[in-house]
Amino acid sequence: MKWDWEKFYDRAYNWVLTTGPRLIMAVALLLIGLWLIRVFIGWMRKGLERRNFNPSLRYFLLNLTAISLQILLILMATQIVGIQLTFLTAIIAGFSVAAGLALSGTLQNFVSGILILMLKPYRVGDNISTQGQEGKVTAIQMFYTTVLTYDNKTITIPNGQLSNNVVVNLSKEGNRRIDIDLKFSYGIDENEIKKVIEKTLQDSKDILSQPKVRIGITLLEADKYTLSVNAWTSAHGFIDSKIALQEKILKDLREAGIKLPGM
Repeated sequence: MKWDWEKFYDRAYNWVLTTGPRLIMAVALLLIGLWLIRVFIGWMRKGLERRNFNPSLRYFLLNLTAISLQILLILMATQIVGIQLTFLTAIIAGFSVAAGLALSGTLQNFVSGILILMLKPYRVGDNISTQGQEGKVTAIQMFYTTVLTYDNKTITIPNGQLSNNVVVNLSKEGNRRIDIDLKFSYGIDENEIKKVIEKTLQDSKDILSQPKVRIGITLLEADKYTLSVNAWTSAHGFIDSKIALQEKILKDLREAGIKLPGM
């Protein structure tokens, strides 16, 4: 079969005349659009940094905005060139449905991460209790939160579980109350015990003066009563402060000649 070069040149010439200007316009649009997007993202980044916006959420918003604008720019350029997008749109729609079904749990964690970063039920450095675990929040990512327990275990919890379950922020208010219950037989005067414990609390550097300490009888039994001690300390280091206070109370009671049942 003989190639008709004249016909080929005619078609190529016609294509250049009809498509060439649109192709040049599309390329120009892409170059100018990409430059404008870069300028806009830089302006947006500086604005978010001035407002001390959450770093993780800031990174996500900047990338989402940049990608969205770039996709829109590419679609505009293809429209100028005259490329039909019907088939491409159908493929993208089908892929989006399949990906949505496959990543439903991941998307839930993603949305929950955004809500946590925006609403701030807890922050990095807070002590929380959730999912049967208790510890310090070391990182809040888009899909999960990392908690370091008091016995030095790192736990990764999906954000979807945290947004759908109870999360107790143990340190948000700054202070926590130490509750200690001590049982004594009726032969021991509660006023003497209170004097010893009050002196112990005054000498303890971890116990706060406000709110005030409360010491009182909370439970009566046949042969003994329960003395309840409520004292306040800083939320950070709460466990160490409680253990130290319990040890000092027992030590001071022994030195004062007061014994607990079974001691």
